[in-house]
Order: sequence, then C-alpha cells, then structure tokens
Amino acid sequence: MENRLTDLEIKFSFAQDLLDELNRTVYRQQQQIDLLQQEMRLLQDQVQHASQDQRPMNLGGELPPHY
Repeated sequence: MENRLTDLEIKFSFAQDLLDELNRTVYRQQQQIDLLQQEMRLLQDQVQHASQDQRPMNLGGELPPHY
C-alpha cells in the first residue's frame, strides 16, 4: 500500500510540474498575442492615415468628382 501511495505522489508531482510549465507557456503566448494585436492596430492606423493622405485633391482642397 505504501508503494502505491509513493507512486501516486510521484505522479502527482510530475503532473503539477507539467501544469506549471503549461501555465507559463500560456502566459507567454498571451503576452505575445497582446503585443501582436497592439502592433496590428498601429499598422492599421498607419495604413488608414496613409490612404487618406494619398487621395488627390483639386486646387480648392476638394476631392475630384470621380472619388
């Protein structure tokens, strides 16, 4: 009976270590996802501003009729 208990304690210890490592991995991945989402928003803003700045304007500052 004591051997079975020892085996269970060893298995539990390995399972706990694995769970801790998986938690650290998920945490790091979430940090990367957050950073990538922030960078994507910045790039979207840059593209939006660049496309607005490149519209041709006539001399009066208005968009030509074909826009």
